[in-house]
Amino acid sequence: MTVERAAIALGSNLGDRAAILSRARAAIAAFPETHVVAASRVEETAPLGPVAQGPYLNQMLLVETACGPRALLDALLGLERAEGRVRRERWGPRTLDCDIVLYGERTVREPDLVIPHPELPNRPFWQRELEELHVGLPV
Repeated sequence: MTVERAAIALGSNLGDRAAILSRARAAIAAFPETHVVAASRVEETAPLGPVAQGPYLNQMLLVETACGPRALLDALLGLERAEGRVRRERWGPRTLDCDIVLYGERTVREPDLVIPHPELPNRPFWQRELEELHVGLPV
């Protein structure tokens, strides 16, 4: 069993945002073969994209996991659904957004899973949160 470190970004801008992030942290910690190593501080950020919506609370988790990238993504998507996320429009508001930003040194290029996350260079808050967790950015 190979254990790797992954950086998971959490975001919420609907409902009780802080409670949703708290539940997400607890749920991720309970994923099989997964342990939360560290969590960045929670920060409020302006929404990205063309859709008018309220501000987000964001946080980055560093986990150690034996789940492969696909299994981890599937678990995160299940968590989003459990928190009431409905995918209506790209860049739209959401109860919970979970993104795998980094997964060890791996590069993944699949239609619905790209690691490192392609938006990492465009999200300074993710960069700050990774720095806070002492995770180096990919070159």
